[in-house]
This record gives sequence, structure tokens and C-alpha cells, in this order.
Amino acid sequence: MSQATLPEYSRTRLAEARGRENFPIAAWLLRPSRREARAAIYGFCRLVDDIGDERLGDPVGQLDRCREELESCYTGEPKHPVFVRLRPVIKRFNLRRDPFVRLIAANQQDQEVLTYSTWEELDRYCDLSANPVGELVLALEGISDPERIALSDSICTGLQLVNMWQDVAADRERGRRYLPGEVLAQHGVDEADWWRGYPTPAMRAAMAHAVGRARSLLRQGWPLAGKTPGLMRLEMATFILSGLEASDGVLADGDLVFQRKARLPRGSRRRAFLGSLAALRAGRPRTE
Repeated sequence: MSQATLPEYSRTRLAEARGRENFPIAAWLLRPSRREARAAIYGFCRLVDDIGDERLGDPVGQLDRCREELESCYTGEPKHPVFVRLRPVIKRFNLRRDPFVRLIAANQQDQEVLTYSTWEELDRYCDLSANPVGELVLALEGISDPERIALSDSICTGLQLVNMWQDVAADRERGRRYLPGEVLAQHGVDEADWWRGYPTPAMRAAMAHAVGRARSLLRQGWPLAGKTPGLMRLEMATFILSGLEASDGVLADGDLVFQRKARLPRGSRRRAFLGSLAALRAGRPRTE
């Protein structure tokens, strides 16, 4: 058993963290039971992500401890508040271990793998770090068929890529580069310039390429908005349009994205929500 101590997470801390997210859950769209279930899952995701990214002690030992606490959700009695809150949600909705295990594995990988060479490698990472979240959200509604899971994966990977391109400066400070080496090579980016954060035309071209791939994945996942029940359609559409708005912000920030987190365009969340209503009527998101 790991001897690492997990950081405490209050509901206030989680609310503050959620407020800083670019793609917050529209909690007011959810029934109370779903709101509580989503919040418990979000607490788990926030805990393991902060351990992996913020180095809140011994990340390797703490992530091992998370695995133990997760197992206790299925076979015993967890002790940490995040897992105590998660356990009844797992039981009520019969949630599988695998998505939770993959989310922990993604953060374990972040301790060992700092750069990616190909899109294929990055896609495999996103299948650990992002796609399980969509699977869990769908599982709360009893959705597990391959068609809708594949559409969810496309959306989740697209959103994850947008987050990565917003955070290239912070990741560089951590010694990480998610943008695949093959994209840098394709556009003639000098690795030294990348690590210095010194913008060049080649770096701008590589980022535009990466943003384009994220946008394509978000649009590929659009049919999910028409294949989910009730208000979840509006939520899925809003997620996709929020991702597209955030990708606009990466491009609009230009060279600044290599120095600090890209900023969301003013009013983007409101536009994403209102735009989702129009997009659902039109049957597609905007294409420009």
C-alpha cells in the first residue's frame, strides 16, 4: 500500500477550480441527481490532474494511492473525501473501473513522457486523459454503444487538444511539449525556438495546423448532439461550440500564446450557448 498522503479537497476548492475551467459543466441544465454525480466525477478528475500537474507532494506515490482509493470504491470503504463522495455514484450508476483507471494512468504517464513524436502517440494519450470523461458522462445516462462513444471520443480529444494549445507556455515551463514533433518538423520549427518560446513564422504555422486538427475533431463529434436525450443535446452542442470559441482565442492571441495561457474571446461562453441553439436548429455547427 502506498504511504503517500493525498491532498484534501473541499467542495469550495472544487467550485473555485471549476470556475477557472474554460469548459464548465452547465450545472443548471442537470437534474440534481446528475449534478451531484457529475460533481463527484469532476472532483476525482480535478484531484488526479492537480497531482499530475501541480506536484502537490510525491505525484507517483499519490497517484498510486488514488488507485488504491479507487479500488476501495468497488471493494471496500475509501477514506479520502473525494473517493467517499465518488463511491455511491459508482454504485448507483454501475460505473466501470476502466475510465477512472485510465485517467489516473494519464497522469502517471505525464510524470514519465514529456514530449510526443506523432499524432498517433498523442491520440493514445488523449484516450487516457480525455475520452474517459465523456464515457463517464454518457454512462450516467445509460449510454455505452460504440457509435456514441466514438463521437464522444472525438469531442473529448478535440477539447483536450484545444486545452493543450491554450497552455503551451505553462507546459513548456513543466518541460512538456504535447504538440507532436512531426508537426514541428513538417513546418520547419527549430526545437530551440520552441523551448525558448520565441515565436517564428514556422511556430505560428505549426500552431495553426494543431488548432485546425482540434477543430476538425470537434466538428466530427457534432452528431452526438442529436443522439443524446433531452437537454443533454444542448449541453453537447455548447461543449463543441465552446471548444471552437477557445480555438479562436488561441489563434487570436497570436505570438502571446507562446508566453501565457491563451485567453477566451470576450463573451465567448455566452456566444457558445446561444450559438448552440442556432446550431441545433441548423443541424451543424458553424464552419468558418
